[in-house]
Amino acid sequence: MENSLRDKSRRGYSNFRRLYDVSMALLFLAMGGAMFFLERLGADLAVVEDTGFRYFFGSICLLYGGFRLYRGIKYTERI
Repeated sequence: MENSLRDKSRRGYSNFRRLYDVSMALLFLAMGGAMFFLERLGADLAVVEDTGFRYFFGSICLLYGGFRLYRGIKYTERI
């Protein structure tokens, strides 16, 4: 009885963690992509005028989003 409750709890946590990691990864990847294609999208950020900083921040977001996606997939395979 106790083992089945523990397994059910682990599966629930695993599903939550996978959903959380993938959704955060998509958010960061979208934000990083938006930083690179800001002019083509027709949006202007009054806060970030320096294109070098925007590209740096966009690349950091893309790298971190890729890491979150990898971690979400790898964590799911482990459990």
